[in-house]
Amino acid sequence: MARSKDKTPKPHKEPGRIKQMWQVFQMTRRYDSKIVPLLLVGFFVPLVASIIVAIVATDGNVLTLVLWIIAGLLAGVLAVLIILGRRAEKAAYSQIEGQPGAVGAVLRSSLKGGWVGSEMPIAVNGKTQDAVYRAVGRGGVVLISEGPRTRTARMLEEERRTVTRLGGHVPVTVLSVGPDSDAVPLHKLASRLRKIKPSLTKAEVLAVNNRLSSITKKLPIPKGVDPTKARPQRGN
Repeated sequence: MARSKDKTPKPHKEPGRIKQMWQVFQMTRRYDSKIVPLLLVGFFVPLVASIIVAIVATDGNVLTLVLWIIAGLLAGVLAVLIILGRRAEKAAYSQIEGQPGAVGAVLRSSLKGGWVGSEMPIAVNGKTQDAVYRAVGRGGVVLISEGPRTRTARMLEEERRTVTRLGGHVPVTVLSVGPDSDAVPLHKLASRLRKIKPSLTKAEVLAVNNRLSSITKKLPIPKGVDPTKARPQRGN
């Protein structure tokens, strides 16, 4: 009897690192017209600088000259990766900015420095889809409104009173992401949180977050952005 052929489908092969980088670049270029000149500057400035230093400081030593040029190439590649990663993140956020649930996507994917947040809002206006989110970190409790400030002010104040009642001495910071002129841009939200001066220990952060989470009602994510699919691509 002829041996039956193995028809088991082969597992999907993930694209290689270079292909991933190319995909990130292509995505970024569609939304960021400055990416190409920025990458060129990022690559050639360290390279040219290293060549100039090599010519001036090596005193004719060929090996030292080559090492300086290699160092310049590596510095240029590193600069390209850093620039591409940051611009790609900004381009990804520009696609979801202004949509309900965008703040939740940032809190889910970009929080660092000991901050704890969730894509689930703690308060939602069912009619307008405006929402309030909460993040807890060493800087205290941050309440983030999503939507025009005139429509979210009441929800923010109610949540601020709740935090003050339960948290006591914990500092509360209020931020707004929306169409207002002084609102925090979506792509700068995570960095804005990291700039808040630390005032709590890690143990206090955990205790405050647990206390607030215990009284938070589970609310639906505002329709518009699926936070599980909104994670910005990064260049590594």
